[in-house]
Amino acid sequence: MNNNQDTPKPTLPHLPDVETVLAELAKAKSIDDLTGKDGVFARLFGKTLTAMLEGEMSAHLGYEPYEAKGRNSGNSRNGKRTRRVKTSSGEVEVRVPRDRNGSFEPQALRKYETSSSELEDKIIAMYARGMTVRDIQSALQDMYGIETSPETVSKITDKVLPLVEAWQSRPLASQWAIWWLDAIHVKLKREHKIVNVAVYLVMGIDLEGRKDVLGHWVGDGAEGSSFWLNVITELKNRGVQNVFIACVDGLSGFEDALEAVFPQTEVQRCLVHQVRYSLKYVTQKDRKAFTADLKAIYQSPTREAAEMALLQLSEHWSDKYALAVRSWENHWEALATMFAYTPEIRRLIYTTNPIEAYNRQLRKATKTKGAFPTAEAVRKCFWLAHQNIAQTWDRPIHNWELILNQLQLGTDPQPARHSL
Repeated sequence: MNNNQDTPKPTLPHLPDVETVLAELAKAKSIDDLTGKDGVFARLFGKTLTAMLEGEMSAHLGYEPYEAKGRNSGNSRNGKRTRRVKTSSGEVEVRVPRDRNGSFEPQALRKYETSSSELEDKIIAMYARGMTVRDIQSALQDMYGIETSPETVSKITDKVLPLVEAWQSRPLASQWAIWWLDAIHVKLKREHKIVNVAVYLVMGIDLEGRKDVLGHWVGDGAEGSSFWLNVITELKNRGVQNVFIACVDGLSGFEDALEAVFPQTEVQRCLVHQVRYSLKYVTQKDRKAFTADLKAIYQSPTREAAEMALLQLSEHWSDKYALAVRSWENHWEALATMFAYTPEIRRLIYTTNPIEAYNRQLRKATKTKGAFPTAEAVRKCFWLAHQNIAQTWDRPIHNWELILNQLQLGTDPQPARHSL
């Protein structure tokens, strides 16, 4: 006997017939009449999906509606419930059959259903890409025909806050090859005022050569050593024991905080920031010559050659541009750190460009936000943007094995201070 005869095939009762489809299409006068939330496709979709669910129920029970063999079979139909299914054309009403045993799980509905969690994921993704609440409201209205309040959007995006907290406090690797420290400024509402607040950032390269951002810290005022000291102390408490080189942009607080917590760390001031700072004090007609003398310093092959070029800079320009020259002299130890390293390492540490590139991507996600209502809102927005940015950070940087070998073999002028 053929066993296939014992199991009925799913049927699709009450599917819209050709005449019905043609009649519906004849009513359409515009694209909205076809694809809008009350259009032909939405109405036919609801009827078709309902019919598919009836077919699934027949297959589940093993008999068609009103068939005699369904009597005393142990399970039977038990009415229908109405579901509102969200589609690209808006919400449609579907009649979902039920069975008395409650064992029917419709597969067709699962395929087309847009659950609240899926909608929340879409809202969070749009928020992470810098869309305003108004933009998100419009997008949801266009895609699903759903009215959403700003409060609802805020509550949905707030659901990621536990993830933000977990990320911000996660344990860190004990050893780091390179850190970049910087800050980005945002507008924040505080005590009924809108103020500019620094958000402190630390990016690092671990011993496997992979980039990571260690956290975002919303400051309580202008950048300064006291807040940076709190940040770096927190990083030590999260497991960091040693940082080989830290790259900073020359703003206040970096070097003092690093010296206090990680006295073994070598500090490299960003040469790009240093050049920009110097040129602020140089007139336009002298900039070309002054810049040429600066290049002779930072492009020197050795520290000794760089110091000779610095001496020449002082002899040529100190009388005319004392502040520009004095800045190089006062910060020379931090500017000259890179000369102890090979060209592969110098290219990584002579500038804070890696973290500034990260900052530019963060600004794309925040430029439409206006003033943030709370510090938590800032951290939420930054964390969501970070999740998108960091998706491409799955490979070690180029020539990392060579760079790590050079760091460990003692290109440091005081190798005994470090242990990677």
